[in-house]
Amino acid sequence: MSDQPDPRQNHLLAALPADEYARIAPDLELVQIRLGDSLCEPYIAMQHVYFPVDSIVSLLCVMEDGGSAEIAVVGFEGIVGVSLFMGGETTPSQAVVQSGGHAYRLPGRALKAEFYRGGPMQRLLLRYTQALLTQMAQTAVCNRHHTLDQQLCRWLLLSHDRLACDELIMTQELIANMLGVRREGVTEAAGRLQRADLIHYHRGHITILDRAGLEQRTCECYAVVKKEYDRLLEETPAKGFRAPLPGHSRRTREPRRH
Repeated sequence: MSDQPDPRQNHLLAALPADEYARIAPDLELVQIRLGDSLCEPYIAMQHVYFPVDSIVSLLCVMEDGGSAEIAVVGFEGIVGVSLFMGGETTPSQAVVQSGGHAYRLPGRALKAEFYRGGPMQRLLLRYTQALLTQMAQTAVCNRHHTLDQQLCRWLLLSHDRLACDELIMTQELIANMLGVRREGVTEAAGRLQRADLIHYHRGHITILDRAGLEQRTCECYAVVKKEYDRLLEETPAKGFRAPLPGHSRRTREPRRH
């Protein structure tokens, strides 16, 4: 297919030096991932890692009673499956597709072979893991200390950074599950953002109308996470690679009203 996504739409793959990329390229497999698909189940060893290119994956903590809360999001800046190369093999979290699209799947053995060479890929993946840990820690702080409006703004901005468009396809029920709050709370918070002309919500479609307004309304947690990702992932092995998350530099288009 001539119009299939390029693997190097994923920032980690784009950051690899040519020789390292060439060694794993034959094993990269394009897969379509759909909203709600589970890529990783708690305490089950992963056989592959995933490099999203135009999709978003949520990492969730799932409780015994079925409740869940999101601890991090992964998009084209990252990889799903850090436990595979960090030595733990399994994780208590679940990886669920938040926004459908495509990812490149790589067998665990191929990733480990390159990681344990100790070259640029290892250093790149360790820096990414540090950024991911920052996001997890800041999410825990945010959920404890900030209002639901601020949490929703943070979640919308992090999701917006990882998509090439201004529209998110996500029901309020799913957002509530991600944030670990009541659906009614999300409905009220989304209503306040819509009345402020920051977003437009209609039948599971959320359109970002005023990104700058969301940034002003969120807490410091969004900026902390974005700054850390930009700092760690700008310093990549590939010469000249400068591809921080697009957030602050992207101009929001005039949306189509429903």
